[in-house]
Amino acid sequence: MKIVTWNCNGAFRNKFERISNLKADIYVIQECENPEESKNAKYQEWSNNYLWIGDTKNKGLGIFARQGIEIKKLDWTNKYRDHSVKHFLPCEINQSFNILGVWTHKNNSQYFDYIGQLWKYLQVNKDRFTDIILAGDFNSSAIWHHHDKWWNHSDVVNELIELGIESFYHKLSGELQGKESMPTLYFQKNIEKHYHIDYFFGSQKFSEKLININVGSAKDWLELSDHMPILCEIGI
Repeated sequence: MKIVTWNCNGAFRNKFERISNLKADIYVIQECENPEESKNAKYQEWSNNYLWIGDTKNKGLGIFARQGIEIKKLDWTNKYRDHSVKHFLPCEINQSFNILGVWTHKNNSQYFDYIGQLWKYLQVNKDRFTDIILAGDFNSSAIWHHHDKWWNHSDVVNELIELGIESFYHKLSGELQGKESMPTLYFQKNIEKHYHIDYFFGSQKFSEKLININVGSAKDWLELSDHMPILCEIGI
């Protein structure tokens, strides 16, 4: 099975045909329009097997599957105490395993922005993190640790490891968190400002069957988005 995650940087109606060239089975797309409210007939036709959430019709988080794949939204809580976190889209694939689409936000939170949103989500849904693949724009890196916070990127990674969930990129590359050689973001399309902030994580049953993971190159994708797509291939 091939899965792609990509922050398309908006206007996905004009970009879906390009990402389709990767011939994936499932696409986890951040900053895409709600197909139901789009006026682009080709985009609507392409996205006829999907789930989507978002604050506005123009920018949300979508999971798109090819025909023949059963995709079912799961009713997991997005509340940590009295506060909602965003954006997380859990779904069941072929009644077999789960995918959690991720697009973390600042969410008007002074202390729990971006990776802090995932930390909160993990605390209330931890018992559901089995037979799972996490894919998306985490907006986070180990290079941005805040020493005045009692949680950080590495804490979230370590909590996932305790659940038997690891980063596919780091498993195959052997690189350390924060020491990645392949950027997934060129901030504001500046080739000099590059970071690795998009990820695939998965349970051991998937990491053991990992065939390949490929990060797109700037020469191929920077004209469309400051984020590079990541293609993951698993032997399932």
